[in-house]
Amino acid sequence: MESLTVMINLFGAVALLLFGLAQVRDGATRALGVRLRSGLASGTRGALRSFVSGFVATIALQSSTATALMIASFVERDLVAPAMAQIVLLGANVGTAVTAWIVSTGIEWISPLLILVGIVFHRRASGVAKGIGAATIGVGLMLLSLHLLGLATEPMRDSPALGAFIRLLDNAWVVALLFSAALAALSSSSLAVVILIVSLATTGALSPGLTVALVLGANLGGALPPVLSTLSGAATARRVTIGNLIVRGIGCVAVLPFAGSLGTLLMALPFSPATMPVDAHLAFNILLALLAWPLTPFLSRLMSRVIANDPVGEEGPRFLDAQALDTPVVALANATREVLGIGDLIEKMLIQCQKAFSGNDLAPLKEIAPLEKRVDRLQQEVKIYLSRLGRDMGTINDRRSIAIIEYAINLEHIGDVIEKGLVEQINKKVSKGLAFSEDGFQELRSLFELTIDNLRVGQTIFVTGDAALARQLMEVKVNVRRLEKQSSGRHFERLRDGRAESLLTSSLHLDMLRDLKRINAHIVSVAHPILDEGGLLIESRLRSGGQSEV
Repeated sequence: MESLTVMINLFGAVALLLFGLAQVRDGATRALGVRLRSGLASGTRGALRSFVSGFVATIALQSSTATALMIASFVERDLVAPAMAQIVLLGANVGTAVTAWIVSTGIEWISPLLILVGIVFHRRASGVAKGIGAATIGVGLMLLSLHLLGLATEPMRDSPALGAFIRLLDNAWVVALLFSAALAALSSSSLAVVILIVSLATTGALSPGLTVALVLGANLGGALPPVLSTLSGAATARRVTIGNLIVRGIGCVAVLPFAGSLGTLLMALPFSPATMPVDAHLAFNILLALLAWPLTPFLSRLMSRVIANDPVGEEGPRFLDAQALDTPVVALANATREVLGIGDLIEKMLIQCQKAFSGNDLAPLKEIAPLEKRVDRLQQEVKIYLSRLGRDMGTINDRRSIAIIEYAINLEHIGDVIEKGLVEQINKKVSKGLAFSEDGFQELRSLFELTIDNLRVGQTIFVTGDAALARQLMEVKVNVRRLEKQSSGRHFERLRDGRAESLLTSSLHLDMLRDLKRINAHIVSVAHPILDEGGLLIESRLRSGGQSEV
């Protein structure tokens, strides 16, 4: 019964430690998410800045795994060079070791004060204050868990079972390394396992060599969660996380045979024997960073050869990072980038239609159906992604979220018009050998070009929110409506003149005019929220007071 109580206390203390780590990570993300991400993305222009960025981000998030996933997502988007990403992870590893060293310095007595201060901050209305409060509470819980770990391991000093298990591991350092690595992988935290090793070391049950072997295992296991999280991701992201695992693995294999000598050397230093695990953890990561730093370009090239590029085919969303959902501004920026990609697909569909129409060739139309499927899928992913943001984002963010969804839906409608309208009409024209009159052909080709130009302007407005450009696009809508009327009128004139080519293509000409006009109407919709917010948009186009309203 006593053994069961000891195990419950031990596992409960470890669970509290993991919960505290999660609170720190979530709170720091909420309070500093934008700054951390932007700092990490912009702080990788040089090797030293990359190392410092990884170090600082990990100290703030209390998780090298979170830093690894963040930097892997940046590499996937070509925001960070692969070699710089590897240096960021070296900094993250040192950051985790420094965190463990600080936590184990015997300051757990301050945990009640930190929890109290954290609760005061957490009760504030500000999202940043809530994040700071959650992070402070998390630190307090981590320190409290250290105290509980010490109490839980105290009865284990005289445990025959623990002594037998320790002796078994002490005679098999490889097994000890793998056991510790498995614990770190399962808990997704090398920090938690190192702190647990510290608690066991205070009982005097661990030899110096076994302590170093267990610390090496914690380092190896800590590199596994990012690899598992990116297995289904892009090749560029997998290269970063697997490269980090290889670096840590080589380091562990190289140091393990000398674990006994290294442990004895650390015990001889003028530090407390109880802190020897965190000393070993810090020494290993600093040494590994110094040795691996110059080799990062070679490692990046090697990973590019080992892990092939992703096969070209149907692609899912590239920028909808689930980890950014805790920071609405970042998540909205990600959704904006994804919708811009949808707009690029629509532009490609229009260009292919224009090629088929102008060249009387059906080959370019073969790309339309796959592109339209991607548009459907991506706009659905964007809607689901933004729906996960919740409701408490603030008025500005709420409006932006709605504008993004509306623009994505309009792009999806354009894709439908192209696939079900323009493609069928062009296919009918080419397959039946129909020819427009020279005037009619030029009118439709000009309208195609104007539509593509309008889409490009709409994409710019979607990103910049430029009111002047939005007003200009609204005026273009009037011009498109006027061109459509003029083209229809001239077409009927050609019909009255009895021109044979106009008689044969009458319905086809009018249908294409109608669909291009509909596409332009969907494009112009991107200007509506901007002009409406500025009070420049009215609800009716009816004449008012003798004046015509646009």
